[in-house]
Formats: sequence, C-alpha cells, structure tokens
Amino acid sequence: MLTPKLEPMTDEQYLRYRQRAEAKYAQDIADSGAMPLPEAQEKAREDYERLLPDGLATEGHRLWTAYDGDDEVGMLWLHLEQKSDGLHAFGYDFEVREDLRRKGYGRAIMQTSEQVCRELGVVSIGLNVFGFNLGARALYEQMGYEVTAIKMRKRLQP
Repeated sequence: MLTPKLEPMTDEQYLRYRQRAEAKYAQDIADSGAMPLPEAQEKAREDYERLLPDGLATEGHRLWTAYDGDDEVGMLWLHLEQKSDGLHAFGYDFEVREDLRRKGYGRAIMQTSEQVCRELGVVSIGLNVFGFNLGARALYEQMGYEVTAIKMRKRLQP
C-alpha cells in the first residue's frame, strides 16, 4: 500500500508549480469550453494572483509536495477556512506526476490529505473538477465525494 508523505512545498518547488499550474489551469478552462484560451490565460493569471497574493505565505493556504520516500510524486493545495460549523478545506489543486498516474498515487495522496485534515479538525473537504476530467471525477466519487453543483452548457454551431 502506498503511503506518501506530505511536506510543505519549498520556494523552488512553488515557482516550478506556479508556472506549470497556471498554464494548465488556463488550458483546462479553454478545454472545458468556458472561454477561449486568451481569456482563459488572463483568468488563470488573475485567479492565481487573487488566491495566492503572497505565494506560499498566503494566509489560510497550504501547499504540499507529496513524496514516496525521497521521490516527488505529486502535490496538493488546500485552503482552510473557519465557518460557523467548524474548519472547512477546499482543494484548489491536486496532481500526480504524469509518469505515475493510474498507479494508486492519486488515491494515496487523497487519503493522506484526508488524514491531515482530520488531524487539523476539518469537518469537510470540497473541490472542483472540470467535467471532461472523467478519471478525476471517478476517483473523487469512489472516495465518497458528492456532487454539490453542476454547471452545464450547450455549444451552438452556426
């Protein structure tokens, strides 16, 4: 059984993450059909600047690198927020290194993150997943995540 450990992301890891993540997020927005790529790139840049204005030091946000031994296998970004019924977490990003996907690392990182959240007293974890990401959707559903909203559209071709 895989048991990755989560370590706080270093400044160097954050810089590498931020470059690739912002570009990937923009491409995902465009691939979802929500907006054309140029607008998606601007939205991605604005979202990252708004959400992480102080990078790793942004209050309430925690970014981890996941390790299997000394090997970097993925990452996790959670936002923690106190609400009237307790501490809630929202997963802004989660990834497994591309060459390690479909080998159990995603599930293992999610399980480790749930354990960390339990230790912090988190009462729920939320996340967003693009509709076209069927693999991620299946994993989250298998792990007990429930759909709380669905956004739909119909493309009209002239």
